[in-house]
Amino acid sequence: MKVDLLKLKVELLCSGAKLSARINRGRKAGAGPAGGRYIVLPGGSCVNVAFWGDFAEDSPWELAERDGTRFLMRKSEETMEVPIEVVPYPDFYSETTSDGTPMWKIALLHGTDCLATTVYQKCDYWKLGKKCKFCGIELSIKSGMTLPVKEPRQFREVVEAATGEGVCDHITLTTGTTASPDRGSALLAEVVREVKSHRNIPIHVQVEPPEEDKYLEMLADVGADTIGIHVETFDRGVLKEVCPGKAETLLERYFEAWKLSIELFGEGQVSSFIIAGLGESDESILRGTEELARIGVIPYLVPLRPVLGTEFENRRPPSPKRMLPLYKQIAETLTTYGVNPSRNKAGCVRCGACSAIKETMLS
Repeated sequence: MKVDLLKLKVELLCSGAKLSARINRGRKAGAGPAGGRYIVLPGGSCVNVAFWGDFAEDSPWELAERDGTRFLMRKSEETMEVPIEVVPYPDFYSETTSDGTPMWKIALLHGTDCLATTVYQKCDYWKLGKKCKFCGIELSIKSGMTLPVKEPRQFREVVEAATGEGVCDHITLTTGTTASPDRGSALLAEVVREVKSHRNIPIHVQVEPPEEDKYLEMLADVGADTIGIHVETFDRGVLKEVCPGKAETLLERYFEAWKLSIELFGEGQVSSFIIAGLGESDESILRGTEELARIGVIPYLVPLRPVLGTEFENRRPPSPKRMLPLYKQIAETLTTYGVNPSRNKAGCVRCGACSAIKETMLS
């Protein structure tokens, strides 16, 4: 039976998989879609598959193992088996920085070749009681899995180890929102400057719209190659309910920041996460993504990933039947406006493991 690889990726993103193979289930918490491992499908597409959470236990797919070979299995009228590769943990996880810190506490391998870290592992909205209900950024600190702040030198040492091992071709730097006007941009800029002074490697940064444009200009000046300014949802009522802190920033400010970023970083180098499954309508997703595409921003559509320990840990992700048509309509919109995610130089869009937008455009 021939496998529809696009449909399979969407199903895995939405439903995760049960696990019977002898592998680690992956990190439980952190910034961004957590709770799983990266696997490579036939044809080379990488996907972030959840193995934690009740929704994964209900998945029709199971990652199994037989005679040393791993595969995805789906039992129905005719059992389907799809050979896959699990992206192995890199060797640098067993190394330490010069100050004795385990390197895996500083940065992790995302996808097949992206080194990622949350430079500031706290968020001002948590302190103010206005945190995003799906986010587990500070849970990693409580579990002892990372440090509150990564020093530029520490991260640069991990970059050197990862590139030396041949597992790092680009970098993602994100941050919790700070109370300062730069919203975390200054901390990101310090890390970018340190890395770029030693190695010419593409770097992606993620930050909320700062209060002043000069902070976006600063990120471009120190050498960041791409930027993500994440609105999460275009339904303002949903945003206020789910992300009360972020909702205080006017949508107009997001558009100002996106447009300036296009000028600073170039076409195809600016993106925004759009999360499906927060309570929004399909119409709000499609309307918002068209507004982004019209100005040259890549809408990076992802299904909600319930993270253990968050307010949304028991929320169900959207169904594959909902997500697949959304991906197809957004791909048509991007084609209409000439926005091509495959040209993105670094970060989540280039990695592509948490969204099926690139595969949809190629299908």
